[in-house]
Amino acid sequence: MPKLINQQAELVADDYLWLEDLAQLPTDEQQGLLVPLALWQQARAELQRFKRLGVKLASDEFAELIAADLGKFSLVAIEFPKFVDGRGYSTARLLRERYNFTGELRAVGDVLLDQLHYLKRCGFSQFALRDDQNLAHASAMLQVFSDSYQSGVDQPQPLFRRRQLA
Repeated sequence: MPKLINQQAELVADDYLWLEDLAQLPTDEQQGLLVPLALWQQARAELQRFKRLGVKLASDEFAELIAADLGKFSLVAIEFPKFVDGRGYSTARLLRERYNFTGELRAVGDVLLDQLHYLKRCGFSQFALRDDQNLAHASAMLQVFSDSYQSGVDQPQPLFRRRQLA
């Protein structure tokens, strides 16, 4: 089971039930649910009764597919099927910057320590690390750079603009 950490590299409990089909649907509406996009599209009316609802986007499913429904989600998980697939970074930035999603944004799948700083810059707030990743190094990887030249979700102004304002 992946280790779930937040932006401060603290281990956090995953209190969302990963639901693959409606046969597993719990009766407790307070239970957090995380469902794949296809299930959300299929059973939207039935799933909306849950207070904490999340949707998981595969790497080939884009932000536009859930843009109209973002107010219904407290969590969006974006899958990284392999280390070299960077589409999730773009999806995260679109969710944060274009669609103003303010809920939890979780990176899942092939998530490595080397990616943490860049995932955070794109707007991810949670990271489900692969089992073979050393949790003790996560904090250092989230703070590997003291500043960034480029703009990002975590720092909208590029360094040259911040210097002009100082």
